[in-house]
Amino acid sequence: MKHSINRREFLKYGLFAATLPASAYANLGTAGIERRLRFHNLHTEEKIDVTYWAEGGYVSGSLVQINHILRDHRTGEVANIDTRLLDLLHRVSATIETARPFEIISAFRSPTSNQMLAETTNGVAKHSLHMEGKAIDLRIPGVELADLRRAALMLKGGGVGYYPDSNFVHVDVGRVRTWGA
Repeated sequence: MKHSINRREFLKYGLFAATLPASAYANLGTAGIERRLRFHNLHTEEKIDVTYWAEGGYVSGSLVQINHILRDHRTGEVANIDTRLLDLLHRVSATIETARPFEIISAFRSPTSNQMLAETTNGVAKHSLHMEGKAIDLRIPGVELADLRRAALMLKGGGVGYYPDSNFVHVDVGRVRTWGA
C-alpha cells in the first residue's frame, strides 16, 4: 500500500514545521520531546530505530549507532553525521507523518569513494557534502518520491536534489538550493 498525501493534508501538517526556524526546533527538545529516527541501509541490510535526542540533548550512544549505519559502505569508514542533518530528517519524517524507516542509498562518503564516484557517475560533486556527513540520499518505502521531495523543499533546511529515475532524493544541510527533474 502506498502512502500518499494530498496537497491540502501536506500543507496542513507541514505548515507549522516549515515555518519553525531550525534553532527553535532544536529547543523543543528541552520540553521533553524525544526525537527518533529509523534507518535501513540498503547496501548492508542493517536497520536501526533509535531515539537520538532526549531530555534536552543528543544521545551519544545513538549518535554512534547512526554514524555506523550511515558509514561509507564501500570502505567501512565511519564519520560523524551532522546533527543538523538528523534534525532535518526528523522534521521531514514528521511533516510526512510516517514512522517508516529512511532507506539509505548513500550517506557519508570517504574522499576515496567520492572521487571514484565522481569519475564514474554523472552528477557527483567533487567536493560533496557527503564527505562532511552533511548529506544523504534516501527514500521512504510507501511514500511517493515527489512527496518526500516536497517535504524537504518546504522545510528549507538545505539542498534538495530529485532523482526520480534512480528513485531517491538527496537532502543536505548546505545552502538552500534545488536541482533535478
